[in-house]
Amino acid sequence: MTEPTPDPGHTPTLVGRSSSHFTRVTRIFASELGVAYALEVVPDLRSANAADYAGNPALRLPILRTGATAWFGALNICRELARRAPAKRHVVWPEHLTDARAANAQELATQAMATEVTLIMSQLAGTPKDDAQLAKPQTSLLNMLTWLDDNIEAARAALPQDRDLSYMEVCTFCLVTHLEFRKMLDTSAYRALTAFCDEFGQRASARATLYRFDAP
Repeated sequence: MTEPTPDPGHTPTLVGRSSSHFTRVTRIFASELGVAYALEVVPDLRSANAADYAGNPALRLPILRTGATAWFGALNICRELARRAPAKRHVVWPEHLTDARAANAQELATQAMATEVTLIMSQLAGTPKDDAQLAKPQTSLLNMLTWLDDNIEAARAALPQDRDLSYMEVCTFCLVTHLEFRKMLDTSAYRALTAFCDEFGQRASARATLYRFDAP
């Protein structure tokens, strides 16, 4: 199958929010890969209108518009950004992870990101934190963070040493820093994750994509 050919003369539009961890994953990739983009903010996450999400029927962000084409979801977008990169970079994608701890870290990081979205949307809907329906996702999130804290060092050690970027590390960084940003929980007790975020956070791409709430 022939891969789509990027149009180098067209600046893609990223539809998302500066406060979104999934959006930040794509923004870090764009920065690391040297791909310019325009940011279009989704004004209200409670909207059930697909038009507010660049036509994404899942009503989720981010979305990347490249001319008449739209790419749904962070991983799809990051792959398209890599195809548009002016120079080849060594990116470690999920399918490259053959070590169980690294592969499981990838799975749990993205699952924890999705679980956090569920909890945030519950807050926006006014659901009490002690609602019985939230007990399982809250416990699941804590369990995943504990596992990641116990295994992040070994998972990173299993990655190729000559990598420029890995999807697993970017997702983990965006997850942990987002939990602090949204005040979902205090992550300081997760010492290995905190150390990793302190290290990764020194990258120019991380400093350029700090979380903030977009102006209404």
